[in-house]
Amino acid sequence: VQRAIKDFINEIDRAKLRRMERGMHLCAAECTNDMSASVEDVHRCVERCQGPTQRAQQVVQNELERFQDALSRCVLQCQDDVKDKVGPNTSEQEISKYRGEFETCEI
Repeated sequence: VQRAIKDFINEIDRAKLRRMERGMHLCAAECTNDMSASVEDVHRCVERCQGPTQRAQQVVQNELERFQDALSRCVLQCQDDVKDKVGPNTSEQEISKYRGEFETCEI
């Protein structure tokens, strides 16, 4: 799962974010061309250039957090399902079986 997430992030970076970041930096560099602009004007210009990229990165981050939350809930459900099956008189053989069920569910 971690490898798939890493591959997914790299694909988003290559397909979308990297181009956006390049454009952001080129835009910010253009902000410094006007030698008569005040420091505040240059900073506002740079911030405007950064806005779309920052919003896109935030969207990706939010989606990854939502996915991670869903994955965590799934693992907790797996744990609960196995705990419900295990009692004080559960044999080692059954515990081993349930451990395997949990690991399969978790993956």
